[in-house]
Parts: sequence; C-alpha cells; structure tokens
Amino acid sequence: MIWLDTLVQGILLGGLYALFAAGLSLVFGIMRLVNLAHGDLIVMAAYLILLLVTLLGLSPFVAAAIAAPLMYLIGWGLQKHLLNRTLGTDILPPLLVTFGLSIALQNALLEGFSADSQRLPTGEISTASVDLGVMTVGVLPLLTFGSAVAVIVGLNQLFYRTELGRAFRATSDDPTTASLMGIRPSDIFAKATAIAMLVVTLAALYLGMRSNFDPNIGPARLIYAFQAVIIGGLGSLWGTLAGGIIIGLAQTIGAAINPEWQILAGHVAFLIVLLLRPRGLFPRAFD
Repeated sequence: MIWLDTLVQGILLGGLYALFAAGLSLVFGIMRLVNLAHGDLIVMAAYLILLLVTLLGLSPFVAAAIAAPLMYLIGWGLQKHLLNRTLGTDILPPLLVTFGLSIALQNALLEGFSADSQRLPTGEISTASVDLGVMTVGVLPLLTFGSAVAVIVGLNQLFYRTELGRAFRATSDDPTTASLMGIRPSDIFAKATAIAMLVVTLAALYLGMRSNFDPNIGPARLIYAFQAVIIGGLGSLWGTLAGGIIIGLAQTIGAAINPEWQILAGHVAFLIVLLLRPRGLFPRAFD
C-alpha cells in the first residue's frame, strides 16, 4: 500500500514537472530556442499572481486568469523585440541572451520582493482530498496533473487542428519557404512564445500553491523542465508529459528509500534515459 501511494504521488508530481516543461518544449519545437530564463519566467509569473492576490484580495485562480494575458503580452514582446534578433544558425547568441535575462530577472525579483520565501494562499483546497478506496489523494495534486494533461491535449489540438498550428509547423520545418508563402516567421515565433507564457502562468500557479518560492529557484525549475523535455524527446509534447512523470516517479521512489535521495534520484533517472536513449523516449519534431 505504501509503494502504491508512492507511485501515485510520483505520477501526480510528474504533472507539475510537465507543466514546467511544456512551454520550453513548445518554444524549442518551433524555433529550436533553448530559453535559459524559462525557470525564472515561471517564478516571475508566480510573483505576479502573488501581487494580484495581495493587492486585490483575489483567489489565486482568479489572479492567474488576470496574470495570463499579461504574461502573454510579455512573452510576445520579449520574443518580438529581443529574442528574434538572436535567432540564426549560431546557437550561442540566444543562450547568452537568455542567460543574461535569467540573471536580470533574478536580481529584479530580489530587489522587488526580497529573498524571503513566499507562498500563494490555498485555503481549503490544500487539505482537500479524494478517497479512492485503497488510498486518499489530494485534490490539488490531482488538479495539477489534470491541468497538465489538458495543456498537452490543447497544444496538440492547436498544432494539428488550426491554421495557426499549420503556420507553426511550416515555420518549424523551413522558415525561408514559409516566408515565401506569406508567413512571417518573426510573428509566428512571437506568438509561440506568447502561448508558452500562458502555460508558464499555469505552472506558476501550481508552483506557488504547492510549495514556497523565492527569486532564486528559477534555475532549479529550468533543470526539471529541461530534463523532462530531453527524456520525452525534443519536440514531443506527449513525451514531455512522460518525461515529467518519470522524474516525478524517480524522486518519490528515491525519497521513499531515503529522503536525502529525492533530488538525486531524479537526476539519476535522467542520466539513465540519456544513456539508453540519447534522443529521448519519443523523439519527433512538430510535423
């Protein structure tokens, strides 16, 4: 019974990691951009939600709904006016720029909110649970995992069932040819990053409701996101969900054996998958 509970908790934790990773996978799949500031953008969104909750007295869910369009605009402007200038055959410029953006965001958050840990108020939902008979599962972890699945389904529908999705796939395959067909790659890239920021806002909501956060935790969230993307296979959204679940399972199993092994177990699982399947479990680009 204990191990069954451990496995279920690991799967549910994987949903949170999949939310961390989905935006990163989206951006990489379309423009081959590794955004080193991704984790810090999640933390920034968490602070934005906290600010709305504190100033307006809103629930975290309502505050996240207000923060989402703001993050969309931030993502669009960031890509349109900064990151698009770095894209090209050389992968170094976007890495350097996003690394600098990461440092700038961390210091800005430290200046604005101090280094004290914060947490979003959760109310009764933090202790609410569902009795499944053989075990009891928290409502918040279930909601997190359900949101992760909904995001993956939604992004797949966007890519394969809409005109914007066709433009995404065309630009990902060949930006030059797509531009000859009337598609502006710079605009498509900006829309992709803007949509990724919507996912980032959702990830920030559950991050802030499930654990404490401070301005310095962004790089650790980036590592979890990056590992989930690599395990699942670059460009595979369902693979990203699988990668998040694998990390979550590894961490909960490691913690059950020895609490000190939780984080290490996730890294070991990542290395094992990398050794056995260097391209990930489900390597595919958006096609």
